[in-house]
Amino acid sequence: MNKYSKRREALLYHAKPKPGKIQVVPTKKYATQRDLSLAYSPGVAEPCLEIAKDINNVYKYTAKGNLVAVITNGTAVLGLGDIGPEASKPVMEGKALLFKIFADIDVFDIEVGTKDIDAFIETVKNIAPTFGGINLEDIKAPESFEIERRLVEELQIPVMHDDQHGTAIISSAALLNALELAKKNVETIKIVVSGAGSAALACANLYVLLGVKPDNIIMFDVNGVLSSERTDLSPLQQKYAKGKPGIDLGEALKGADVFLGLSAGNILSPEMLLGMAPNPIVFAMANPIPEIDYSLAIDTRKDIIMATGRSDHPNQVNNVLGFPYIFRGALDVRATKINEEMKMAAVRALAALAKESVPEQVNIAYGETKLIFGREYIIPKPFDPRLISTVAPAVAKAAMDSGVALHPIEDWEKYEEELLERLGSDNKMVRLLTNRARMDPKRIVFAEADHIDVLKAAQIVWEEKIGYPILLGNKEVILALKEELGFDAEVPIYDPKTKKEDERRLRYAEIFWKSRQRRGIQLLDAQKWMRERNYFAAMMVNEGDADALVTGYSRSYPSVIKPMMQLIDKAPGISLFATTNMMMTNRGPMFLSDTAINTNPTADDLAKIALMTAKTVKMFGMEPVIAMISYSNFGSSTNESAAKVREAVAYLHKYYPDLIVDGEIQTDFALNAEMLRKKFPFSKLAGKKVNTLIFPNLEAANITYKLLKELYNVDSVGPIMLGMDKPVHIFQISASVEEMVNMAAVAVVDAQEKEKRQKLSNK
Repeated sequence: MNKYSKRREALLYHAKPKPGKIQVVPTKKYATQRDLSLAYSPGVAEPCLEIAKDINNVYKYTAKGNLVAVITNGTAVLGLGDIGPEASKPVMEGKALLFKIFADIDVFDIEVGTKDIDAFIETVKNIAPTFGGINLEDIKAPESFEIERRLVEELQIPVMHDDQHGTAIISSAALLNALELAKKNVETIKIVVSGAGSAALACANLYVLLGVKPDNIIMFDVNGVLSSERTDLSPLQQKYAKGKPGIDLGEALKGADVFLGLSAGNILSPEMLLGMAPNPIVFAMANPIPEIDYSLAIDTRKDIIMATGRSDHPNQVNNVLGFPYIFRGALDVRATKINEEMKMAAVRALAALAKESVPEQVNIAYGETKLIFGREYIIPKPFDPRLISTVAPAVAKAAMDSGVALHPIEDWEKYEEELLERLGSDNKMVRLLTNRARMDPKRIVFAEADHIDVLKAAQIVWEEKIGYPILLGNKEVILALKEELGFDAEVPIYDPKTKKEDERRLRYAEIFWKSRQRRGIQLLDAQKWMRERNYFAAMMVNEGDADALVTGYSRSYPSVIKPMMQLIDKAPGISLFATTNMMMTNRGPMFLSDTAINTNPTADDLAKIALMTAKTVKMFGMEPVIAMISYSNFGSSTNESAAKVREAVAYLHKYYPDLIVDGEIQTDFALNAEMLRKKFPFSKLAGKKVNTLIFPNLEAANITYKLLKELYNVDSVGPIMLGMDKPVHIFQISASVEEMVNMAAVAVVDAQEKEKRQKLSNK
């Protein structure tokens, strides 16, 4: 994608379908006049009076307890510098988005139009009654230090400048684990720091709390080493003015144990790295170009333990591992501040989590067989679902132990359950899916690439490194559309109808005819069909000329599924095809089957659909909890429709006793755990959170998933094909670009799984 196209895409993302990235959503009913009279006048007077009696009641009756302000004056925005408060707003909205999706914290972003320290502080203090916490962001040093110090002292709510402390907390956790692996003592290590801004100073301060001696830290800024002879240093920098005057970075690194880079790319040479002590620890966190390239570093020193700020290398020091959960824990105990004890609790919780067994969901997300604590895994991954239930409670406990918690937690088990429930409100599964696809991209055919939306999806798949697109369609049309989109990558383009493809088309036809000649297929028919893209594309996958296939954007589902069923075999041991849709609901991902193929499945079919769906759910790193849906509950109807569901469940209970599945059951009971537990305590679903629904017929499944999609704006991934021997997946007609990208990621992950199974079967 050229620079103009990237700029246009970024601007469109922030402008459409409505400007910005966050909105205010009501949390109470507002349908009737009675609702409105409670929400506002006269009913609203009652909570006002209660708060007037006791100011702490503001947490009981308003959103203050889950509301954080992300506040800036726009003087140090990302890598853009002093661009002003208005220009900083998109970044602040982005931070708000991260708070919400990782820790379910609501945010108002506040951009303050002053560079005066006193005026800024006074503004924040005046609006503080609105909020449960304050996250300072993108304020230039040294003003940021003074602003944070005074606000922490003068406010009775948590305040943290994440630019300083986020990196410090995450890198401290990484440092603890790296030192353990390197068998080094924190009190004797020598650290060289490149960078002397707010993040570097905060890191050094926290390292000192870990036990590092200040005299063992040598720090550099753009003007050289920080030394006692320098007269241009701030009071905070003077604490680390321990360097020998005139010494350069290479000299300082001789015999050093740790290099911390928060400066500029490619300033650490292989020669400097070779001069470091055995088992050197290198945190090269300049973005997007680290102080030394990761591959160059590990090729230079086999004994290195390295972290960067990048997601495409092991050990990413990512602030999102910290700030959402630190504020979550602080808010939940109504902490009056975020103190050093709470920061250190976060450090130790993160360090300890990296040593625990990693959930399969995380291994799958990162394409790993098994992540194990070691040189390439010293800090948890950002997608680890345990972060919220590990870091937040540690921070909350530290707040209580250090005497700054006004609302102590008593039931920790219940609190952990509440934290895990907060994880269901976003699209983490889509991020996990695309991240996993990136680990081993595959060649994926887009059979309708001369439609602009399909080509947009292929472009995103290429640019996001999800897969390698193969484009089918009219080449002239595709090239013109590519130019319009700024899709300048060299990707294969084939038109099955052209003379150029005669040889391959006839070869495909011959292969297909020989495989089906005793099932009514004529060679002439096969040759004619191979001019059609879906037949041609399916044969590309069959013959190994592509790894996966997506199609269906411009034609009805039945017309597209027909050639796939004709050309693609069933997977070994499978007797029918089916589909499932993964719905991104507020309660987390829900799998709905069969949404597209089997009109009125038998009891035997339903059991097979349930087993295939369970396999797919596991492919996404989740444990399937399956409700077999009906209008009946556990034998309350003798109708044939309910009876077949009962029969399917009986079969599954007998032959797959470890599978968590039950029914027949009505949808409301399946999804309401408390109602199910009270009414049907004997059920295998009692006490479980259902994540998979198997419907008695196509009508019920298809109607349900489309109702969810349209009425509640629930994102859908699917229909995902079940039972095919090759990774072939079909869009719903006129699918959105986002839906097609997600389906392409599914196809890539499916190809990865099938490749693994093939390798295992060949052993």
